[in-house]
Amino acid sequence: MRTTLTLDDDVAAQLERLRKRRKASFRDVVNEALREGLRRLSEPPRERPRYRISPIDTGRCLLPNVDDVAEVLAVAEGEGFK
Repeated sequence: MRTTLTLDDDVAAQLERLRKRRKASFRDVVNEALREGLRRLSEPPRERPRYRISPIDTGRCLLPNVDDVAEVLAVAEGEGFK
C-alpha cells in the first residue's frame, strides 16, 4: 500500500538515525517500527505495582498560620525578609 505520512521532526530524526545505524531503507525501518508499536499497543496493559505510603506523625506545626505567606516568611526569615 502506498500512502503519504506526515512525521513529527523528532520521530523522523529517530527513524533516520535508526536507518543509518542498520544500513536499511527508510521504508523497512518505518514498517518495522510500526509493526513493533502496533504489537505493543495491542497487548493488554501490564499490571503496575501499587505504591504504599505509610503516614508518620511529624508533630504539631511550629508556624502560627501557614495560610499567610508573609507571616510564615516573617517567622522563618525574620522581619527583614522584604
